[in-house]
Amino acid sequence: MPNYTDCLSALLPIRDALEVVNGKWKLLILVSIGVGNRRFREIQRSIPDLSTKVLAKELKDLEENGLIKRTVDDGYPVTITYTTLPYAETLGTVIEALKNWGVQHREHIMGTEV
Repeated sequence: MPNYTDCLSALLPIRDALEVVNGKWKLLILVSIGVGNRRFREIQRSIPDLSTKVLAKELKDLEENGLIKRTVDDGYPVTITYTTLPYAETLGTVIEALKNWGVQHREHIMGTEV
């Protein structure tokens, strides 16, 4: 029979994962960068309703967690690009599973297909 320790050992890694990708924007930002949006404005335009302030914060969090790299090119004009790091690829199956579940959920709730 499962006990408190079994439950806690299952919950802690899930909590850790959710702390890294929490909120409604981080995974969307990773997908946007992953499909080729490298500049700040490109990322922002690709995700409806994402504010400049929130994008800046989320990019910083993703960088701190080793999922993306921020590169500054000191040419003229200075350009900043974002790329996913290999560690971000470990979220690929999670993102795909969430996408598939989201499609199923939308069909279940709204009776529509995407």
